[in-house]
Amino acid sequence: MDPWESLLVLLPEEWRVCLERTSKAILGQVQEIRVRQGQPILAYGVFGERVLTIDGLADKWGRVLTTKPEQIRHLLATISQNSIYALETELRAGYVTINGGHRIGLSGRAITEAGRVRTLKYISGFNMRLARQVVGCASPLLPYVLTAEGQLCSTLLVAPPQGGKTTMLRDLVRTLSWGAACPRGYKIVVVDERSEIAACYQGVPQLDVGPRADILDACPKAEGMMMALRSLSPEVLVTDEIGRREDAEAIEEALHCGVIVLATAHGSSWQELLRRPALKSLLLQDSFARFVFLSARHGPGTIETVLDAAKQPISNFRGR
Repeated sequence: MDPWESLLVLLPEEWRVCLERTSKAILGQVQEIRVRQGQPILAYGVFGERVLTIDGLADKWGRVLTTKPEQIRHLLATISQNSIYALETELRAGYVTINGGHRIGLSGRAITEAGRVRTLKYISGFNMRLARQVVGCASPLLPYVLTAEGQLCSTLLVAPPQGGKTTMLRDLVRTLSWGAACPRGYKIVVVDERSEIAACYQGVPQLDVGPRADILDACPKAEGMMMALRSLSPEVLVTDEIGRREDAEAIEEALHCGVIVLATAHGSSWQELLRRPALKSLLLQDSFARFVFLSARHGPGTIETVLDAAKQPISNFRGR
């Protein structure tokens, strides 16, 4: 299914008409759309930035559409299915996952209670991130994460924002779960705190993660990893965007239990990773057998460098 179908039905008619005037080639490259009350509607993707005009998405600011208050109300109503109170948990997290797996981040006034965000009020901005699967993009990664004997290695994928690490991780999960291009299929548990890997909607993955993957959707990473170890007997534990001390501790526990861990982290280099205090201890141990650094230099998910457990570069040869 076209990833746009489930998103377009939520949008005000004026926006839909203008978006449909955009070429399919450009629409196919859109990664996110940003909406702010009183401001133009901006789209981001492989092409950089474009603005929504009455003629479609354009690279020059001409006859742009400016977001009206009633359009903000329309979008909020369609996202919540006219029941904003039903979204209280999602509003506390700051995002909503809709049919099709698209994630919509929200901005507005935070209402706090006991020092924590209870909900959002006066919502005035949306960041709509399209859930789009790139099947096969992890194929170049397999020679690095599988040994000559076919043994899967615990691996950390590292990239700056929009560097392709979640897309690559998702396809790696799909490949290993199906047992495609590897000796067998693996039992996998995905702790998907931000609902981006499997893009679950009402608990059901909207993207293909294979037949052997269990998803803990919208579950805090550290807590979810411990839940998985206690009750789901994974061979492979997968999570996205590690960065807190409790994440590192949960990963260490999983590795001590003999579970393979696949994870991602923000960063551009080994030195940059080491500047993150919560991860430093984990990184300096032999926790991960592979560190894969990605970039968007030649497109998101481009493999730049791969380090082994000793932090030495390895070549693109299985088992080396």
